[in-house]
Amino acid sequence: MAAIKDVQRPDYVYIGSETEVLQRMLDHYRATLLWKCEGLDEEQLRQGSVVPSELSLFELLRHLTDAERYWFQVCVARRELTGGFEPGTAPVEDVLAHYLEACEESRQITATHPLDQVSFTGVYGQPVSHRFVLAHMIGEYARHCGHADLLRESIDGATGE
Repeated sequence: MAAIKDVQRPDYVYIGSETEVLQRMLDHYRATLLWKCEGLDEEQLRQGSVVPSELSLFELLRHLTDAERYWFQVCVARRELTGGFEPGTAPVEDVLAHYLEACEESRQITATHPLDQVSFTGVYGQPVSHRFVLAHMIGEYARHCGHADLLRESIDGATGE
């Protein structure tokens, strides 16, 4: 398995266009998730937090892949999704590759769709703007990076930002 290594987290854009600020913040959190996984082997990535929780860094990668795909590809780009993973059965390499691919696709969608674009494919059928999707995903990553902190600390004691 190719280990996750040399993760570089981009700095925030404090002053810039709305898209630059939001996109960089989201990329910072995306990289934070990978940073929390850095240097761990497959068994460590799959290790759960506490019994009986099934939460693991592996499951966070899988979940956030699905979130990236749904919010950007379905809600913003108005695509229909195909494929996906059965929880816990996909190889780590495949989940990581799909995560990185989904993040890159989300970046491309953000670069080519205006923030004011509204989609009627949002949660519970409510219309959502691309701007909302970016803000929502920042919150999603912030929450799950907190989970990643706890998971990583329980694996090898590593703590950080």
